[in-house]
Amino acid sequence: MTSDIHHYDDGKPLNRSETVKRQLERDAARLFMRAYEKQHGIPIRDIWHNEPAKPDVSCHLDGQPLDLEIAHLYASSSEAKILTHHITQQVEPDAEPSSESQELRRYLQELTELDVRQRLQVALGNILRQKSKKHYLSDRVWLIIRNVSPLWQSTDFLGQVNQLLLPNHPFEQIWLLPDYEGQQPLIRLF
Repeated sequence: MTSDIHHYDDGKPLNRSETVKRQLERDAARLFMRAYEKQHGIPIRDIWHNEPAKPDVSCHLDGQPLDLEIAHLYASSSEAKILTHHITQQVEPDAEPSSESQELRRYLQELTELDVRQRLQVALGNILRQKSKKHYLSDRVWLIIRNVSPLWQSTDFLGQVNQLLLPNHPFEQIWLLPDYEGQQPLIRLF
């Protein structure tokens, strides 16, 4: 376990994609922890990263160990590329910005004209199916899904919660951060 997003537990440096992945996980965990504590008044502290076979990050909820598996909800692979580029710029500020960024942002604007409910059901269902197949060396795991798509807002999720078909899964609880910045209240899916 380490709180360093740039190195493995043994001190060896992470490659660029692993560093970006850890930064995304850490950001999502921080937003979730802050919102959970605010909404429930229960202290949730500390963040450290885990190696495979354990959930992405661990923390303490009211002094007790809790593991968090982090997932990011995108409307398309283009959104994932934009976010990865943004995080790469934070991790490697001297890297040249990609000329694709503006084109990808325009593409996202076009996506807003599509049927977002259907896109939401498919994307959320896909994450739940993928994560339900995992097995963790942990007694207590919560799944945290962070919406990074500007297509969906809290009201979109609230309209879908009762229609979700949850597969069998290893999670004690499943939570949704409905917006990228963590400004909207958390939504508990399970």
